[in-house]
Amino acid sequence: MAARARIEDVATAAGVSIKTVSRVLNREPNVRPQTRERVMQAAQALRYTPHVSARSLAGNRSFNIALLYNNPSDNYMMGVISGVLSACAHEHYHMILCPAPLQEDEVLECVDELMARSRPDGLLLTPPLTDSPVLLNRLDELEVPFAMISPKLRDQHVGVAMDEPLAAEQMVEHLAGLGHKRIAHILGHPAHGASGWRLAGYRRGMARAGLAQDPALEVPGEFSFESGVAAAKVLLDREDRPTAIFAANDDMAAGVIHVAYERGLRVPQDLSVCGFDDTPMSRQLFPALTTIHQPTDEMGRMATLALLGYMRDQTCTGIRCVPHTLIVRRSTGPAP
Repeated sequence: MAARARIEDVATAAGVSIKTVSRVLNREPNVRPQTRERVMQAAQALRYTPHVSARSLAGNRSFNIALLYNNPSDNYMMGVISGVLSACAHEHYHMILCPAPLQEDEVLECVDELMARSRPDGLLLTPPLTDSPVLLNRLDELEVPFAMISPKLRDQHVGVAMDEPLAAEQMVEHLAGLGHKRIAHILGHPAHGASGWRLAGYRRGMARAGLAQDPALEVPGEFSFESGVAAAKVLLDREDRPTAIFAANDDMAAGVIHVAYERGLRVPQDLSVCGFDDTPMSRQLFPALTTIHQPTDEMGRMATLALLGYMRDQTCTGIRCVPHTLIVRRSTGPAP
């Protein structure tokens, strides 16, 4: 079996110092592009992989980043996790998955324990943790670099987001174009910025279509299947029930379809149903769900790269916007 390549071997092959190789592999700035390319080619040719413990000791870093989450949608989180893992593998980092409790005081204890036990170099936050002033203040106190996915406030922060109001508005436009006039909306969890954005887009879409906005057609949810079931029962119990229901995520839309079939309603002939996120479940439902494709894996990947970039250069701030797509499937059709 061939001996494992050492950093000295890479330096010799590239014709540079060991320190230069280290700077290139750690993505540090102020290395000439030609030198960086030569070192990377040498490392690939030798199949060199850095030894994590040696890197940690040399740079006083753990080469771990922690993904802190408290989100009821497993489908959403699986996409984010996939993207984070992809970026970590490319950048020679490891991901620590850290579920956070609901209560803010318990979240602070969770973060303090995480920092003491695992010493991550930075944190990734998912909603609704992105919108917790208490948590953000604690991270600032600890001087821990962090990046956010879909934060409500976007000034002077690092991360990635999507134009969710526009996406929701386009969904309402799709339903109105099918002749629907009574379009209901199931809101997401009130602590999530996404819930407010999607509601704003729904209202804007109704106004642009010239449709009356009935507060009774705006029903609270929590981004979970169970809350979609509860909201659907409220809406479908009405004498003047809606002909279309736009749920703020796919999990709740699945709950709506479940209740519709329990009551003998055909989707989409009697009731059009649509969601948001384009999770794998949206393609597995029958009928397949009309939804907004939110590239959660790409958002996880981009947020990770933004965090690592900020850790190297703290002037690299800003929230990058990712595109969305309206995916029309068989769960929406002409108004009855």
